[in-house]
Amino acid sequence: MNKTKKLIFKAAIKIFSQNGYNGTTMDDIAKEANVAKGTLYYHFKSKEEIFKFIIDGGMDIISEKLEDISKQEGDSISKLKEVCKAQLSVVYENRDFFKVIMSQLWGSEIRQLEIREKIEKYIKDIEKYIKDAVKEGTIKNGETYFMAYAIFGMLCSTSIYELINEDKEKIDKVADSLMDYILKGIES
Repeated sequence: MNKTKKLIFKAAIKIFSQNGYNGTTMDDIAKEANVAKGTLYYHFKSKEEIFKFIIDGGMDIISEKLEDISKQEGDSISKLKEVCKAQLSVVYENRDFFKVIMSQLWGSEIRQLEIREKIEKYIKDIEKYIKDAVKEGTIKNGETYFMAYAIFGMLCSTSIYELINEDKEKIDKVADSLMDYILKGIES
């Protein structure tokens, strides 16, 4: 990503998180990025295109972390804990991005459907670790897809809690506590 696009990326996340999608204009983004409006339009044809760019960029960060986790040694429970830590660290390091994602989850506009598709893929990645843990006998056999959704939901709730309270607790401690609560219900 070139320097100008990076400026636009950061500015767009900030403005979308403050004003919401509908309350954000191309002028707002150009002003925040400190670029001319023509420069903004040179890189992006519309607000929708900028929005898609930041969502893709943010989800790529999460996907890269998951790919790194999949290559690590260890059992599935350890990898699930690492997934929790990865998601929480992405949220902590990119609070405004998380706010944008959460604000756009509901609705039937194309951008909202695309976000849900990306999250669906992420949840299926979580489900793979759960299925592996079921095979290992460390998690009860059950609806693995629902378990993955439940874990994702708890991670989102924990992230919201952390954003509201700005607890600054160590990610490892939060992730370990969360996984302990989760696993008490699904361990064999």
